[in-house]
Amino acid sequence: MTIKKRYFKTTLTIGTLILLNACGSLSSLNKQKLDIDTFPTFSYEGHRGARGLYPENSIGAMKTAIDLPKVTTLEMDCHITKDNKVVVYHDHYLNPKFVQYTDGRPLSGKDNKGIIYDYNYAELAKFDIGSKFYEDFPEQKKIPTSIALLSDLIDEAEIYAKDKRNTPIFYNIETKSKEGKDGEYHPNPQEFSDLLLQVIADKGIAARTVIQSFDKRTIQYINRVYPQIKTSYLVGSGNKKSIKELVDELGYTPFIISPHYSLATPSLVRDAHKAGIKVVPWTVNDKKEIEKLEALRVDGIISDYPNLF
Repeated sequence: MTIKKRYFKTTLTIGTLILLNACGSLSSLNKQKLDIDTFPTFSYEGHRGARGLYPENSIGAMKTAIDLPKVTTLEMDCHITKDNKVVVYHDHYLNPKFVQYTDGRPLSGKDNKGIIYDYNYAELAKFDIGSKFYEDFPEQKKIPTSIALLSDLIDEAEIYAKDKRNTPIFYNIETKSKEGKDGEYHPNPQEFSDLLLQVIADKGIAARTVIQSFDKRTIQYINRVYPQIKTSYLVGSGNKKSIKELVDELGYTPFIISPHYSLATPSLVRDAHKAGIKVVPWTVNDKKEIEKLEALRVDGIISDYPNLF
């Protein structure tokens, strides 16, 4: 696949980037060229694939986003299972709003809001995340859907994008970790990050991937150990800190700062750009708001409804 000129071209050749996984074995990125500045000129990102149109964080949601010509980037969330598999799912628990058993029964007992980290991956096969009507997103297509392994989702997305596009698809992957919940909701930040990056390395998509998190510990670790990997600091709607304060809090300059869209102001965008940081607000589901943000010269937008792009 060829990359059109609308993607940045500044290239840093990395000899070998070593990833240490939780088992202690070593894997390398096989001398891949990591294009630190390679990123869409404007990143149009389908939130959880295309959450408003298809069951979130599913392989089908990613394909739905890929079908939309303006989408450049697949945004998704990852958790770790009890047997150290990386799965694509948002909540720390099985959300009864849209998760049910594959036979159509509602969740019950320990499965009702059961913690993802308490299940082996094979055990998650008994849950359907796509058939139940989800009142928050009434336009979602309803179809039996399983929680996917990140590795399988990437394989499917790469094949589908190659068939549908003449440019590669990018990835924005969130580590769903939370301070104070290590060992309960997820492994520690180092183990979480290593397991995730192992998949990304194995699939050869590191140059097209950003790792984002609200939990600064994961991206701080990634920046320290794997500085070639692009990172994004997610900022909640109640966080009124300046760009300088956010950078000082992190202890390094991230590739992206991703604020709640309500925080995107001309001064925030200007200060970020002065610091060499891109701004990608989340999650914007109104076309007028999308146009307003584009006018602010942000560097991308995350939306549940990427068809609005």
